[in-house]
Amino acid sequence: MQHLIVVGGGWSGCAAALAAAKKGLAVTLIERTDRLLASGLVGGIMRNNGRYTAAEELKLMGAGELVEITDCCARHANMDFPGHRHASFYDVERVELPVLQLLQSHGVKVLFGRRVVNVEVKDRLVRAVILSQGREVIRGTVFIDASGTAGPTANCSRFGNGCAMCIFRCPTFGPRVSIAVKAGAEKIPLQRPAGQPGYFSGSCELEPSSLSPDLLRELRQKGVVLLPLPRELIDESSGSPAEEKACRQYVLPQFKENIVLIDNGAVKMMAPFFSLQALRRFPGLERAVYRDPLGGSRGNSIRFSGMVLRDNRLLLPHLDNLLVAGERAGLAVGHTEAMITGTLAGYNAWRISEGLEPVLLPRDTVCGTLIYFTRQMGRTAAGRRGIYTLSGGLLWDYICKRGLYSTDRDKIYHRLQKAGALAFFKDGS
Repeated sequence: MQHLIVVGGGWSGCAAALAAAKKGLAVTLIERTDRLLASGLVGGIMRNNGRYTAAEELKLMGAGELVEITDCCARHANMDFPGHRHASFYDVERVELPVLQLLQSHGVKVLFGRRVVNVEVKDRLVRAVILSQGREVIRGTVFIDASGTAGPTANCSRFGNGCAMCIFRCPTFGPRVSIAVKAGAEKIPLQRPAGQPGYFSGSCELEPSSLSPDLLRELRQKGVVLLPLPRELIDESSGSPAEEKACRQYVLPQFKENIVLIDNGAVKMMAPFFSLQALRRFPGLERAVYRDPLGGSRGNSIRFSGMVLRDNRLLLPHLDNLLVAGERAGLAVGHTEAMITGTLAGYNAWRISEGLEPVLLPRDTVCGTLIYFTRQMGRTAAGRRGIYTLSGGLLWDYICKRGLYSTDRDKIYHRLQKAGALAFFKDGS
């Protein structure tokens, strides 16, 4: 029996498992912790800028279920704030269980608390993954590495300010392991422009009850609150911490000059770290505390410290049955971006299992452009000095110049129809 093994239960792994299971392939999803979605449990921003177009494309191509879950779990929709247009914020406390239930309804077998530590490879094929628990071996016919790039714990202390992104919970469940690297893929190091390995990712979360009642009420009502930074704090920080984030829209002056708070169920602060004592100088934040273990006063996650090379079908060049998705697919950050790469990887895993050639996404789509653009940038040292997103920076500029960005659903429909991409993941074409 043909059997897909997906390693990693973030947005990309879930999208991959779902895409393959919908085509009838038996799927086992292995997640080292006891919950799905990983960094998706502290994110929550969808449909901002080019991600709106990409979300509508996924729905039209027959892969919109995960987008619909985030829409249903949205606390606020059609929000504008610096660097973001028409964003929605899903509730990070509610979103995971519907995703698990959706996967299970399609027959996906989800193994929690199981950590993959090695692979068996023979004749250009991955044959099995090996788990740390009793050296258990799980065999399959096709595999997807969706293990992400954050951690292990040492990365945060070696490259950043100390591990504080414990949504990944490496000390409890062990560090992640890339089966692509274990299978022989070269891990190419990534560096920030200043030369440090990896990129800061994520944002701080404040304990809601530590905000003043008036400030919390305003945030719950509006969805976004900007608190202007006094000049002395801007000078003290020598630039905003948000400038060090992987998502490039945070280099805008508004993120240097303001504390930006978002209601995603928690209280999300759009900076990777910020001094707690300085934060408490703001009206309404005099009693603020960070929601541990996301202690954002100093530390945060370091991600994208390395990448592997893949083709535009998301296959590794030296293996015939191993695909990559999410951050393992290289140089793209974001929930929507993870859903795109995961869906293509899962769909192509089904095609490989059927003896069919894996396919490419049309380049006249935002989803296809993401795949092509990030691979092209990953081929050069200069390109590898950036992380790319549909919501800001070079990739966002590129899709705008090509006329691919739109919020007009009819226009998106007709463009996909012309590109032959309608129901792309349904038709088996």
